[in-house]
Amino acid sequence: MTMMPKPTATLPDVSTFDRMESRVRSYSRAMPRLFTKAQGVWMEDAQGGRYLDLLSGCSSLNYGHNHPVLKQALMDYIASDGVTHSLDLHTEAKEEFLAELESTILAPRGLSYRAMFTGPTGTNAVEAALKLARKVTGRQHVIAFTNGFHGMTLGALACTGNAGKRGGAGVPLTHVSHEPFDGYFGPDVDTAELLEQRLSDPSSGLDKPAAILVEPVQGEGGLNVASPAWLRRIADIAKRHGALLILDEIQAGCGRTGDFFAFEAAGIKPDIVTLAKSLSGMGLPFALTLFRPELDQWKPGEHNGTFRGNNHAFITAAAALRHFWRDGAFEREVKARGEFLGKCLREIAAPYGDRVRLKGRGMMQGIDVGSGEIADQITAAAFARGVIIETSGAHDEVVKVLAPLTITEQELATGMRILRECTQQAMAPAFQAAAE
Repeated sequence: MTMMPKPTATLPDVSTFDRMESRVRSYSRAMPRLFTKAQGVWMEDAQGGRYLDLLSGCSSLNYGHNHPVLKQALMDYIASDGVTHSLDLHTEAKEEFLAELESTILAPRGLSYRAMFTGPTGTNAVEAALKLARKVTGRQHVIAFTNGFHGMTLGALACTGNAGKRGGAGVPLTHVSHEPFDGYFGPDVDTAELLEQRLSDPSSGLDKPAAILVEPVQGEGGLNVASPAWLRRIADIAKRHGALLILDEIQAGCGRTGDFFAFEAAGIKPDIVTLAKSLSGMGLPFALTLFRPELDQWKPGEHNGTFRGNNHAFITAAAALRHFWRDGAFEREVKARGEFLGKCLREIAAPYGDRVRLKGRGMMQGIDVGSGEIADQITAAAFARGVIIETSGAHDEVVKVLAPLTITEQELATGMRILRECTQQAMAPAFQAAAE
């Protein structure tokens, strides 16, 4: 029998957080509970409330909370007094991860990459990718895309489209142009062709780029999907114009769209790939920049980070690759679950015609309800019923499902039933007003 959400209504005492923590916090404002435990797809609060987690740490927990195989690997390593922090020293934990990455992920896909261990978050991986592209090409300009999100440090933030995030920089964000993403102007405008035309025109004002940086599926930007054909065209454009192609797989990677890498469906081999979020398997901080061997032009120590040697993350990452990715069984399960999610979301959207649209791909899907206010009402109502879910998009108009890839069909069906009822509740006033 499937567990059911069991939210609590009484707000916890959050005076310590209000007194000590910065106002910059956001998730805790929409979900004001004191969480104490988590297992699989469930989180619990201090009052015994139980919540179905369809956020997964914003895709940092693709294998759910405290997966027993990964947890045991970490506990065994800690119990053996394994090295915790190692800068970039050689350790058995790092060797185990690199060997598993090569044999289980890269070699079967015909990929030959050097691995660069950056600071612990996705934005660190993007910063390293940008610096390397500029170093290798001798160019400064980078092409990013509308609605893209790549991180909050200055280089990655310059490539991010969101005005609210960019506004926190305090300095000009330069050397980046934001070209239209696939479908930005609708289905009849080929934005790849527009980019080719601009780069081929010496009077367009668009500088030759060091890199073209793109997400195969834009998570924070509203679940906008780059078609395989469009990605192949962008890869070709980058090559012909001497730019390096950087695929940001930080949110869409590690199986979120079905394949380990979201770019696999396009049949391309990027010059540089950035990974983070679910790379460690357990939400431990871990980011990685992969690139073709001939691009490895760094001088020793030219780019580093104190926490680039998180051995606990190496252990759980290796265990995740070994347990989930050595054969195709898990991949097939994720793709089947993604199809089920899409079916459920289509049923939720169906009564509203063009007012509600399905967006995304695989286990990275959601519904565009056309209004940030309505989307907030849906997610707030869902949380009140014990479902953790968030919004995305330029106006926060997309209700985004990022359930753990390990969720059962019954658990997912439970979440979708609650989401459907919350959507009906939020959409009813708008439909009533339209009818009048």
